[in-house]
Amino acid sequence: MKPSRPLYEREPELAAAAQAVDALCGGQAAGGLLVFSGEAGIGKTALLGEIQAMAADRCTVWSARGGETVTSVPFHVVRQLLQPALDQFPADEIRALFGDWFESAAPALGLADPSGPQPDPQGVRDGLDHVVSRLASRLSHRPLVLIVDDAHWAVSRGEERGAAPAHPALIRVALRALTPDATADLVRAGLGDHADDPFCREVWAVTGGNPYEAVELVAKAQDRELAPVEESAGLLRELGASARGSGLVARLERLGTNANRFAWAAAVLGTEISQELAATLAGMSSAEAADCTARLRDARIVSGFDPLEFVHPLIASAVYRSIPPATRTAMHGRAAWAITQAGLGAAAASRHLLEVHPDDDQELVAQLREAARQHLAVGAPEAARRCLERALDEPPRPDDRAALLYELGCATLLFSPATTVQHLRAALDTPGLDGPLRIDATFRLASALSHNNQLKDAALSLAAEAARTAPGPGLMRLQAAHFLWEGMQAAEDDGPGRSARLARNADHLKGRDNAERALLTLRAFDAMLRGENAQLVVDFCERALVDGRPARGLGWTDTEWGFELPTMVGITYAFTDRTDRAEELFSEAVRAFEISGWSGAHLAFAHTLLGLVHRRRGRLAEAEGFLREGLRLADRAGRGLPVHWDAACLLVDTLLARGRTAEARLVADRYDFGPPYPTAMVLPDAPCVRGRLLLAEGRTEEAVAELESAGAALEPRGRFNGVWAPWAGDLARALADSDPIRASQLATRARVHAERFGTDTAIGEALRCVALFAPEGEAEQLLAESVRHLEASSSAYEHALARFEYGIAIHSQREVARAQKIAAACGAEGLATRAQQVRASIRSSE
Repeated sequence: MKPSRPLYEREPELAAAAQAVDALCGGQAAGGLLVFSGEAGIGKTALLGEIQAMAADRCTVWSARGGETVTSVPFHVVRQLLQPALDQFPADEIRALFGDWFESAAPALGLADPSGPQPDPQGVRDGLDHVVSRLASRLSHRPLVLIVDDAHWAVSRGEERGAAPAHPALIRVALRALTPDATADLVRAGLGDHADDPFCREVWAVTGGNPYEAVELVAKAQDRELAPVEESAGLLRELGASARGSGLVARLERLGTNANRFAWAAAVLGTEISQELAATLAGMSSAEAADCTARLRDARIVSGFDPLEFVHPLIASAVYRSIPPATRTAMHGRAAWAITQAGLGAAAASRHLLEVHPDDDQELVAQLREAARQHLAVGAPEAARRCLERALDEPPRPDDRAALLYELGCATLLFSPATTVQHLRAALDTPGLDGPLRIDATFRLASALSHNNQLKDAALSLAAEAARTAPGPGLMRLQAAHFLWEGMQAAEDDGPGRSARLARNADHLKGRDNAERALLTLRAFDAMLRGENAQLVVDFCERALVDGRPARGLGWTDTEWGFELPTMVGITYAFTDRTDRAEELFSEAVRAFEISGWSGAHLAFAHTLLGLVHRRRGRLAEAEGFLREGLRLADRAGRGLPVHWDAACLLVDTLLARGRTAEARLVADRYDFGPPYPTAMVLPDAPCVRGRLLLAEGRTEEAVAELESAGAALEPRGRFNGVWAPWAGDLARALADSDPIRASQLATRARVHAERFGTDTAIGEALRCVALFAPEGEAEQLLAESVRHLEASSSAYEHALARFEYGIAIHSQREVARAQKIAAACGAEGLATRAQQVRASIRSSE
């Protein structure tokens, strides 16, 4: 990138770059983004070359160039940036540089074969970020500068081409055309001081002050030995045309047929042009290719040796566009063949296959499908999508079309549920998708519909397919998924009927295969929500696991059944006072998603689940940390995702337990936590948590309405778990003054359901509520019993609450002090402060 000429009128741009480098080297800034923009030929490449030279003595500099013809090549720019640095390390050190990210990120750079499940694109990007950080620290103690020329050809998915990504330290600098005076300086630097003013002025008029065109025009004038005087100025306009567009093409043609054909081959190959591949594509010997390279280099069309590159992106584009369309298409086909013959794989050849005209070529369809598989395996679903869409245009044989649509749906599963739904529905409507593939397509369609907040449609699609499926493992898989998405709906027509059918299908199962384990998992989760005997619930969980862990095929990143099933086991454990088992499972989820590069919504959900466990254990500060991280990760993945609801709901509940009502309100408002609620159930019950928030804010009438609505939705479904959905207890407290009789009835009914469920947390919390409406002596006994149960549970925060209320009831400074200590250990600052105040009040009254 080092410029071959001085820069004119670029002092402000160079000053901005120098200031950025100075700040970086002086430790005054952690980094930033400097974006230079301007029309083609305005001097961006030359400016970047000058900046690279400026920074090279003080910084570690990595550089790369995007390209118009390689936009479909995933990780093209990042490979250019990192490969020279990685080449300095042996294989074992490279693996150490990647650490846990090796399996997900190394294949993207061509350093390892893909293994494991399809990586999440966000996870691959996170892994590459990690490697850049490690490389920068290992290579030198100097700061790192990344320079990307033509970055607009390397814009990530979803961003407008030509736009710079958002960055907190973004500086934009627009390059302007040269003035007549600067153009005159440029002319005289090339042709001599005797170039007169009219001549220089005409150079500026012909080129519009475009530096690239001005330099090329001066070079043409030198080649023609044109005197730089007014009498020659009239020839400049014709001469200038040869520096661009058709004029450049004519100049290239004058170099001879071989040189022209070799330039075409180079343009088709794009960047980092291999002389050997270009020779093969041009159909010439190595000696002929070397001769053509020399002529093109002398004509300032290409530079370098092997690999070659075009002197300027404008030249590359002009040469590429000059190739007759039919010839260009044929050359792309030949390039794909040459790349395949060189052993570089279908993915490397795919960018050329994309340019070949459809021609009912089934071998091309097979190559594109293989390329898509390779792209998916390295975390490039967009590249896979392009390959599969192009394969559909070929077109494939009728027998293959449905399978190809299925593959297209799978390619978008991790990042675009709506697109996945479209393709999988098309696959299922196309003849030829039968057997296990049809079962899998239906299962994945339902999963995508659920992630798109269409749970009813998910259940209906599964029911329809189950009705036409013969008995066997496939039918059991569809039935299990149907039970799953029916039960996960926020509202359903016949919840008890579904629960009864599920019980009939699952209660007798031993967990001999994954279909049985899936049904047992669903039965355990449903029984937990219904508040059935907790020991029975835990027994279902144990039968659903193998040696206490999810069976092979039912793991966190296994795609046959999905991550929902191990999630449900862990949640069930968390709400049956087996929080140690839940924490073990969810910690494994975080590790599994990180190792597999699933760092989008999946990892966000795993952090949310760990936040749930810490909330249930009364580790409120830790819970808040995990939940905020879950929301941060979810925010990167999109807006309004199911995980946003779960994480926001749990964070609101956690902040209320900490006594931070105002912060809870901020979270609720930021994430629109309130009606209308999603069609999928929220963890825990969202209306119950919002009702608790309204109570904490003193908005009692609104809280009563919200909690009554929650009860009206849950009771008809038979969902009586007061730990998952504590609407009855909170409603009783809200009505204690205005309607004590009804409040007492609510508390008594909640106690009956809690004793049926049988966990210490459920019973302890119910007794604490009932004590509000009991005579003084009985209330003390009830609270003492509540303390006993909650002390035996893993629910430390609820234990602190019960002991605090018990201490007040018996007027015991000692009990309140114990409650204060437990609350402080939990991170419940609000409760600890109240306990301190009550202790002082008791002391003063004694």
